[in-house]
Amino acid sequence: MQEYLGGIVKQAANKNPIDKHVGSRVRLRRMMLGMSQSTLGDGLGITFQQVQKYEKGTNRMGASRLQHISQLLQVPVPFFFEGVPHLPGESTGNGAAPSPAYVDEFLASSDGLALTKAFMQIKDMRTRRRIVELVEELAGDDLN
Repeated sequence: MQEYLGGIVKQAANKNPIDKHVGSRVRLRRMMLGMSQSTLGDGLGITFQQVQKYEKGTNRMGASRLQHISQLLQVPVPFFFEGVPHLPGESTGNGAAPSPAYVDEFLASSDGLALTKAFMQIKDMRTRRRIVELVEELAGDDLN
């Protein structure tokens, strides 16, 4: 779809799935550290609104910006590309199936992060298994 603005042809903004994925990984890591968008923005010298746009994949991050974010969030740059979706017709390289998007979305949510952190604190494997069984039972037919 094209818009005509003052004689200039402008493509409608479609979020690139890789930009969206990288942004969601920035959000996930920021939330894991308990860091606000404002704090990250301050470290980058930008507004929290710009951080929001990066996290949603609305705006792209340049290489130097991504490197700076990786330093502030204390992870290597490849962290942001883990589980990146493959575009149609693109080889997956190692033959592994990509992670379902709903898993990444859940882990990037505040509930998903809180549940994961709490679950990882449980050391007894039988208790962990019983919790999984409970959740599966509560979910019922929604699992299939």
